[in-house]
Amino acid sequence: MIAANDSQRSGEAVFLPEAENHRAYRNALGSFTTGVTVVTAMSPSGPIGMTVNSFASVSLDPPLVLWSPAKNSSKHDAFANASHFAIHVLGAGQDHLSAAFTRGGAAFDGLEVEINPQGVPVLPGTLARFECMQQALHDAGDHTIIIGRVTRVAHRQGDPLCFSQGRFGRFAV
Repeated sequence: MIAANDSQRSGEAVFLPEAENHRAYRNALGSFTTGVTVVTAMSPSGPIGMTVNSFASVSLDPPLVLWSPAKNSSKHDAFANASHFAIHVLGAGQDHLSAAFTRGGAAFDGLEVEINPQGVPVLPGTLARFECMQQALHDAGDHTIIIGRVTRVAHRQGDPLCFSQGRFGRFAV
């Protein structure tokens, strides 16, 4: 067993996640490699989309997934009030889609978009797509956890787009 102070010798920084070390905390979170998704929905003012890496499977039976938008996002309330949404898992080489839906991105401009039967804008050709009906909302600090019941799935073979330590990449075997 290693004493807590010995961890400093291994190059490991140990700290409490507080306001003064916000960047260190974000860097530590960034060491967890995630996939990259774009979540879309229809709002009263038209189609909306957001690049998100907070996607996870919750349950197989019933089929539930989650994602969590920041409460300070200008799109938060529109997503929280959307009865249906779609989560698009991006493939390697689709980082242009990720960029389109980040703050200041062009969003749907110039993209092929279809509208599903529930009125949700969907992006064809992504690695996977989970079309969902909102199941529940949960308060989670500065985010809201949105749980969706998956009603339809699209999937193709390919490599996922990965995000780690502030950069996009591919999974290498």
